[in-house]
Amino acid sequence: MRESERMDRRNNRIGRRSILVAAGAWVALTATAQPTQALMINQTAPPGPEESGKRAELAEQAIVQRYVRPLWGEPQVQLGTLVWPASLWEQLLLGRWCYWWQAHLLDCAVDAAVRARTPERIDRIFALARGIRVRNITAWTNGYYDDMSWLILALERAERLLGIRFGEAVGDLHRALYAGWRPDIGAVPWRSHDNYYSTSAIGPTGIAMARSGELSRAAALSDFLQARLRDPRSGLIFDGVHEPEGRVDHATPTYCQGAVIALEAELATRTGDSAHHKRATDLIAATADRLTNAGVIAAATANDSGLFMGILARYLAEAALALGDTTAANIVHASARAAWEHRAEVGGLPLFGMDWTRPVTVPDHPGTFTQLTHSSTVPAANLSRDLSVQLSGWMVLEADHRLTAAGH
Repeated sequence: MRESERMDRRNNRIGRRSILVAAGAWVALTATAQPTQALMINQTAPPGPEESGKRAELAEQAIVQRYVRPLWGEPQVQLGTLVWPASLWEQLLLGRWCYWWQAHLLDCAVDAAVRARTPERIDRIFALARGIRVRNITAWTNGYYDDMSWLILALERAERLLGIRFGEAVGDLHRALYAGWRPDIGAVPWRSHDNYYSTSAIGPTGIAMARSGELSRAAALSDFLQARLRDPRSGLIFDGVHEPEGRVDHATPTYCQGAVIALEAELATRTGDSAHHKRATDLIAATADRLTNAGVIAAATANDSGLFMGILARYLAEAALALGDTTAANIVHASARAAWEHRAEVGGLPLFGMDWTRPVTVPDHPGTFTQLTHSSTVPAANLSRDLSVQLSGWMVLEADHRLTAAGH
C-alpha cells in the first residue's frame, strides 16, 4: 500500500469526535497525575560518539522522549510540548499554540527519516502532521504567512524526499501563500491584513515558490529583499519593513539570513542565474563575518530566538550542498562541534544551550533540571527547557550529518 493511501486511511479512522472524546478522557486521567520528576543534569558530558549520524540520533531521541506527546490522548496524533519538564497543563497541549515551532519539529522528523528511514520515523511524521492539523482547529492554514511557509517547506520535503503525502495540505498552503501576495508591494506580509513585510515570511515563502516551480514569483521576492531589506554596510538582511511608509526594523536575526541564503541558492540552481549565486555567497560571507563567534553561529537571546540558530544551520547546509560553498559548510561543522562539546546530559541524552560556544548553564544547587525555569532574572542561557532551543541543537547535528555524508 502506498504511504499516501495510508495517510488517507488513517485520517478516516480518526475523526474530530473521537479526538474530543479522547481529550476528555485524557484530562480526567491526568487530573490526578503527579508532576514531572526532577532529573539530575550532568553538566560535564562525556565525549560520546564521534560519528555525526549517531550524534543526530541522540538529539532526536532526547526530543522525542522529552517533548513529543499524544495530542489529547490519541497516540496517532502528536505534538511537542513547548517546555520540558512540562506541567500538567503543558502536557495537555491546551495552552499556547506555537504553530511554527511544531512545523520545525516536523521538519526535524523529516531529517531523521531521511538519515535512516524506519517505519517508526515515518509514523511519527504522519502523527506530527496530523497533530498540527487537529490542533490548528480550522484547517492547515492560519493568518500568519511565516507560519504557513515554514510548514509547507516541511511537508514538501516529506513528499519529495520520502514519497509521503498529506492529502491537500501542500496545495492548501500554497494557495494561501499565493493569495497573500500584495502586487502593490511585491511581497507577502508577515500576517494577513498587516503592513509589516518580514524576512521570516518572505524568505521561506520564496523558497516554497521556487520549489513549486513559481520561479518568477520567487525571484520577485528575492528582488524585494535585496532592494528593501539588504543593509548596504554589513551585507546582512534586516528583519522587515513597514510598507508603504518604509519604516525598517534594523535587526539582523540569524534565521533571516538563513532563509534568504536558501532562497538565493534555490534560484541559483533552478535558473542558472549567476546573480543569485553571488547574492547567496555574499550573504554567507557577511553572515560568517558578523553573525558567528570563532566560526560558530551566534547565540540566541530569548523567546522564539531559540530556533534561529538551527534554521540558519539548516539552510547553510543546503547552500553548501547546492553551491559547493565551503564557508557555509565550515560554519555548520564548527557549530555542530561546539553545540555537542558544550552540551549537558540528562538521563544520558543531550541538552543544548542557547549559546553553543559555552557550556549549558545550570543552577549551583540543588542541581536539578526543574530549576531551569522562565524568570526575568534567569539568564537566557538557562532557558534550555524550551523546545525551540533543543530543536536548534537537533537541526545543526542533522545539518552536520548531511554535509559529512555528502563528503563536505
